[in-house]
Amino acid sequence: MSGPQQEMFREMVDKQENLTNLGIDYWMKYSHFGTWQFWVNLLLLLVPILIVYLKIDRKDIFRIGFFGFTVHVLFAYIDSSGIRLGLWGYPYQVIPFLPSFSLDAAIIPVTIMLIYQWTIRNGKNFYFVSIIAALVFGFGFKPLLVMIGLFEKYKWINYFYIYLIYQLLFLVGYWLTKIFLRLHLKSKES
Repeated sequence: MSGPQQEMFREMVDKQENLTNLGIDYWMKYSHFGTWQFWVNLLLLLVPILIVYLKIDRKDIFRIGFFGFTVHVLFAYIDSSGIRLGLWGYPYQVIPFLPSFSLDAAIIPVTIMLIYQWTIRNGKNFYFVSIIAALVFGFGFKPLLVMIGLFEKYKWINYFYIYLIYQLLFLVGYWLTKIFLRLHLKSKES
């Protein structure tokens, strides 16, 4: 790296560290164990994980788990990007440097995993059901989070865009799962 490039990169690293420290300070003042918001976020993390543990089809656990993990990773990337771009934010967190952990790791992936499992078991159309799920999350769940102060949207973001993001994430997760399942089945045949 050249001198100016290295200097600029070091400045970015320092600012990220300062931003992380500011986030931890914010958490300790406003989002700590003594706030009701912390406990709601913790429940939003733990309850879905308990539900999926109890309800997941053990015979198809890897397929359903792969799908859920794919949605989790995609959602975490999109959510992190939206936060860094200043499109939305989460004023209260369970973990100060993982602002949307409850949604990214539990609510969204677990809900869509159970929906995916239901469509497999009952021969239902995932595309249709995922539209309903995205509508519920985009126009129901996110406005509820805004209403109780757990989510804030900024700039040009509205609930329609949020719905589209959910729909895209669900579909990409579904398609990636189908691709990997096909590759897996092909390898078993040969």
